[in-house]
Amino acid sequence: MSEYLRLLEHDIHIAALSFMGLAYAIRAFWLFSFRPVTEKSLPAGHPSRTVASSLFTVARPWTIEKHRRTPVFYAQFVVFHIGAAAAISLTFIIPHWPELLAIEAVVRLMQVTLIAAFVAGMARLYRRLSDPSLRLISTWDDYFALVMMNLFYVLGAWTISNRCGACGWIVLTFFLVAALIHLYVPFSKIVHYLYYPFVRYYLGKAMAHRGIGRYVHPEESSWRNKL
Repeated sequence: MSEYLRLLEHDIHIAALSFMGLAYAIRAFWLFSFRPVTEKSLPAGHPSRTVASSLFTVARPWTIEKHRRTPVFYAQFVVFHIGAAAAISLTFIIPHWPELLAIEAVVRLMQVTLIAAFVAGMARLYRRLSDPSLRLISTWDDYFALVMMNLFYVLGAWTISNRCGACGWIVLTFFLVAALIHLYVPFSKIVHYLYYPFVRYYLGKAMAHRGIGRYVHPEESSWRNKL
């Protein structure tokens, strides 16, 4: 068991990460190969301001109507993705910095984070299955990705609970799922986060040419209000 675990923790994990990194590099090169569209109009706003606003929309839920009306969905989004970061961090902590898991506060924080992410993931899966509109636009990739991530979270929480050694098959399964996710991500919808900065950058530039983000002088604003 220990030999298989060592192989998964180090060799296979690094190989899967390297494959994912190579796939991302190829996609990024492909994206940069497209010639950006040049706006023919003069910018009516400040491009740097609108680009920054567009990039940080994910951290400004009050700017999106859906998040204002249903903040619980935004909370699920945040918890789910923090859990992803925690689970991925765990794949490095266990083989390289296991002493961190001797700290009770770290263990409890990781457990709470991963369990909360699992609950959020199950809620997202239930909503996708129960909502007819979401079922209509969902593919097997959407369901499979959610199932894999939920499994990743619960195995991570279980691994920490067993102090990464009390029950070897749990740790073994956790690293096996982690490697499968790394190999699967480049071909799934999970890769959307690679496209996020590209999409948001060009959207921000386009908004600047449509007057969004333009600074309006107080005198001009008061003059407009009188009209």
